[in-house]
Amino acid sequence: MTLPHQSTPPRAPGGKLPEDHRHMIRRRWLTAVIIVLLVGIPAGYLVISAGQSRDSGRDKERESSAAGLQDNWPSLMKRRIYEVPIPAGSWGVAYYETSNWKTSRLYVQFTTTAAGLDGFLAESGTSRAALAPGRITVGDRDADIAGWSFVDGMNWAGTTVKREEPRPVTDLTVDLTEPAFPRVYAVSTTSP
Repeated sequence: MTLPHQSTPPRAPGGKLPEDHRHMIRRRWLTAVIIVLLVGIPAGYLVISAGQSRDSGRDKERESSAAGLQDNWPSLMKRRIYEVPIPAGSWGVAYYETSNWKTSRLYVQFTTTAAGLDGFLAESGTSRAALAPGRITVGDRDADIAGWSFVDGMNWAGTTVKREEPRPVTDLTVDLTEPAFPRVYAVSTTSP
């Protein structure tokens, strides 16, 4: 007896079996997920990055548009650039920064302890012995910009810390009327 000849299932070009409906749906979903991940992750990163950049720009704009001293600590980066190492634990800290194509200045004021002043002076490259009694080293122009008034009747002492170029020059004036809690006024100038 002879059996009828069975035909083989049709084959797609290239010798592969045709894909059934379930496999086709799974392949299309997998492709869609991969495309979403390849496009969505970088797009999400760009949106988050743009938001952070915009916020940072607004903060810098707000800071640069401020006129006069701001009651806050200057950033650590500014303190390093201008070499104004404000002692930890200082209070009444305020600063103002000006910049143009020729010079940049950081105006800083703070109150500290006697030990804090000694540490500040040492880190600045000077000492208490360099403070000349009765000397106000901050110029009138800088005092006007910062809104400082160095009135008579106070126990002023000052010095200028000169460093090798391109490092900043710092004018320091200290109110030693209350020796346990000196008030420091510093103007650090650098030329780019």
